[in-house]
Amino acid sequence: MSADVSLLILYATETGNALDAAEQMARETQRLGYIVRIASTDTYPSADLVHEHLVIFMVSTTGSGVEPRSMSALWSLLIRADLPTDLFDGVSFAVFGLGDSAYEKFCWAAKKLVRRLSSLGAHEICPHGEGDEQHPLGIEGELDPWMRRVLSIIKEQQPSTISTLWDAASLPPPRISIQSETSKHKEDPDPLENKSDHYLARIRCNERITAQDWFQDVRHIDFQFDQDIQYAPGDVAVIQPLASPQDVESFLTIMGWGNIADETFTILPAPHGLPISPTVPRKTCLRTLFTRHLDLNAVPRRSFFQFLRHFPLDELELEKLNEFCSDEGADDLYAYCFKVRRTIREVTEEFRSLKIPREYIFDIFPPLRPRQFSIASSVKVHPKHIHLCVAIVQYRTKLKVPRRGVCTTYLSSLEPGHTLHICIQKGPLSLPEDPSTPVICVGPGTGVAPMRSLINERIHLGSTKNTLYFGCRSTEKDQHYAHEWKSHVDAGHLTYRVAFSRDGAEGTARIYVQDLITMDRERIWELIDKRNAWVYIAGSSNKMPLAVKGAIENAAQVVGGQSEEQAKEYLRILQREGRLVEECWS
Repeated sequence: MSADVSLLILYATETGNALDAAEQMARETQRLGYIVRIASTDTYPSADLVHEHLVIFMVSTTGSGVEPRSMSALWSLLIRADLPTDLFDGVSFAVFGLGDSAYEKFCWAAKKLVRRLSSLGAHEICPHGEGDEQHPLGIEGELDPWMRRVLSIIKEQQPSTISTLWDAASLPPPRISIQSETSKHKEDPDPLENKSDHYLARIRCNERITAQDWFQDVRHIDFQFDQDIQYAPGDVAVIQPLASPQDVESFLTIMGWGNIADETFTILPAPHGLPISPTVPRKTCLRTLFTRHLDLNAVPRRSFFQFLRHFPLDELELEKLNEFCSDEGADDLYAYCFKVRRTIREVTEEFRSLKIPREYIFDIFPPLRPRQFSIASSVKVHPKHIHLCVAIVQYRTKLKVPRRGVCTTYLSSLEPGHTLHICIQKGPLSLPEDPSTPVICVGPGTGVAPMRSLINERIHLGSTKNTLYFGCRSTEKDQHYAHEWKSHVDAGHLTYRVAFSRDGAEGTARIYVQDLITMDRERIWELIDKRNAWVYIAGSSNKMPLAVKGAIENAAQVVGGQSEEQAKEYLRILQREGRLVEECWS
């Protein structure tokens, strides 16, 4: 590869980690003199992949081994059965996976991608890397050495005709330049207002559905639309949060930008620079950017500190930041930032001498990403409405500092009448074509949201073969939609089984949804094996999904007479047939 041939980096992300890894790879490749293109898998034309020479994939794994939603279209194309085995002959690639080895299918999406590309004739230039959140250094523990290996291979196979553009320890050029406005100019309107896939919604109600004295605040939020909208059970509502005005004002003051926070300027992309989101207005101000587009409350990644060390005026602060960025200081950085989940705003409060040029804000501060919430309503039952069931994120860090989720805090503050734009994205669930086919829904906690959508739609279509396994802590405190489930049971439309994990007497074993499924294994086996029931699992991707599948395997062994390996294969067949579907999140 010479400098006039581009290298493509594609990333698929849910939380932004794969984007950060992709940008690190892009900057290092640019530094060595190569032209780099970088794109999300959902914006890149998948059909063009066959024409690429070298592609680097950065792919996260979500839920129980599922690829990010942004990769769904590409993956659907790649797994088509009619593709020739030499389709990607001439295409070289490398894959870096991001995941958490605490979960069952660690880096599963990356592994699947490697196997599929190889089966279609593509050449893997380097064994895939696996970044692990459990590593003492986080994802970077494997990302840095993997990048060095890949870049060494690229340089050896296709040396650049251009010398190194900047030293590895030097400050990279910014991705934008800024043109100040000499007179009063209005900012550009929010690009979301003109996006065809975003719909204007009005808050109809925002009510707490857990007891007032309960430790967790869970909301039922009803959004109303003037226009007809369409969605299916399992689809998600995508919401762009806003940072609180108090946080933004405090941050701008700390950074020394308080006096210029509302001055309008024009963003000009730098030649061959890394891209910025198309949702960022090109004529804007710092206050708008840090309210709507840049995340000042995120836990910073190592790349943040690698940029930050170029901007302190104080020698002691410079020394500390350089130490954090060194191999020897990795443990100190982990203890200072990642272990205690210190935020960007809190870091800048401690490094008070920082003087960051505005041109570098998109290189240093991560994007304020939109959040996805499973829709909890059926459009057939509630036309022009979307319901969400949202747990407001609140906790204390290891430093005993109170922390609140940016998007859930934003949602909790919205009062009836407030408007915002919502995008609707396709989810992984589908319904049996025949409404008489039984379904078994397992959705503890807010995992009940997509199950409520699915069950209400099925009942609307005339189905009575619906089973819901719900789990919570208390009968009275956090049994979401209890009255609604009771009315469906009374009408003969639903079998409702609920596990209250904290209601038992002290010293008794706690009961969870998987325990109820084990208790009901004769009925479960009858539904799945004899009546071809579909099974849906939704909720936190911790131990619950694996335990639920284990309970179904137990039914296959105890009631169905299968061996352990036969039971595992039985579940794999259910998944391949689309009769066992998971919608889980971390």
